[in-house]
Amino acid sequence: MNDPSQILNPRLRKLRRLLRRPRERRHRKRRRPSLRFCPTAWAKLLFLRDRGATEVGGFGLAPAADLLYVEEIRLVRQQCTAVSVSFDDLAVAGFFEEQVDGGRTPEQFARIWIHTHPGACPLPSAVDEETFARVFGRCDWAVMFILAQEGQAYCRLQFRQGPGGAFEIPVRVDFRRDFPHTDHEAWAQEYAATVTPAAFRPLGQLSSGLFLDEAELFAMGDRIEDLFDLAAPRKDEFFNEQPI
Repeated sequence: MNDPSQILNPRLRKLRRLLRRPRERRHRKRRRPSLRFCPTAWAKLLFLRDRGATEVGGFGLAPAADLLYVEEIRLVRQQCTAVSVSFDDLAVAGFFEEQVDGGRTPEQFARIWIHTHPGACPLPSAVDEETFARVFGRCDWAVMFILAQEGQAYCRLQFRQGPGGAFEIPVRVDFRRDFPHTDHEAWAQEYAATVTPAAFRPLGQLSSGLFLDEAELFAMGDRIEDLFDLAAPRKDEFFNEQPI
């Protein structure tokens, strides 16, 4: 008598083989996206982070064929403190016009937001989150990348396709491609031309000129955020992270 397995339909035999395999082996491994930096772009980011005592912000430029590969970092005119970055609206508009004239699409120059934190923590602040949602929330996709002073990094990719979502992605320096040499002199000139340290208003000072001492600030607890809302509004500006 013939073996029953030899007379089964080929499709049924294939199904039986699949059922005998461990479940995890039947699923193809999905490649998780990652944000990759050209070594020269990474070196420039470290140079800009360590150039002054404030935060520094900019845009990552990517080739059309690989939108998560940062081949260059560009600054725009900005006012910075140790906890905030405020981009100049006209400078941003000029940067966008320059990039479009150069043949780039917005996906190549206006989807990767990069900034630094002078402290050890790379996690986004509440102001970072508000800025990311307000400026990039209507984009089909966008990345927020933060590099802290001591080397820690945070990177999140958000997207609107389908139900939408967001998740953290790894970051690495990609040495597999050719990359240009470093140019500290040009980077220093770009930093000097675009980054202006702003006077940081003391924590207890409001737009009305009122000052609160440290004990009063701690006693207020959560209500302190309500006081910060009394400061000059920033909603009309394209890119403003001023927390107070």
